[in-house]
Amino acid sequence: MKKWMQLLLLLTSVSSTSALLASGGMEEGGRSMPVESNAKWAAECSSCHMLYHPGLLPERSWHKMMSGLDKHFGENASLDATTQKEITAFLALNSADKQDNRRAKRINQSIPANSTPLRITETRYFTSKHDEVSANTFKRKSIGSASNCVACHKNAEKGDFSESQIKIPR
Repeated sequence: MKKWMQLLLLLTSVSSTSALLASGGMEEGGRSMPVESNAKWAAECSSCHMLYHPGLLPERSWHKMMSGLDKHFGENASLDATTQKEITAFLALNSADKQDNRRAKRINQSIPANSTPLRITETRYFTSKHDEVSANTFKRKSIGSASNCVACHKNAEKGDFSESQIKIPR
């Protein structure tokens, strides 16, 4: 009877570990941010830069960003009213304060309630996760800046920032 229990315990452990690894590993509680998709968001935003997962900023930040597209980080990224409304609604619905996953919750908790950041790289969550990366590393031609997440996180556009998947280019 004792060996049967040990075998059952071993099989349960192996099964649980396999499920954990299949779901994204142990990083951030075993969960990447959920994959979010909206055709207009993907087309419009990726035409100039990588797609930033909506769960990287709170709703108030996305509203502020989308209301100032005529001065979007020094560029005019204006959209027609219908497209702007659809993308804003998508970002708000999937923002850090609306997500039910560990990373988005931590991002949201790192942002003071009276703050409306527009740059993900200026959140306390981002700076704490990248504190060991030097400013010179972000300036490498292969990276460009701290805002180029996909340079080191190949699946960043899918919301996967697993530490096991990081590869800092030379």
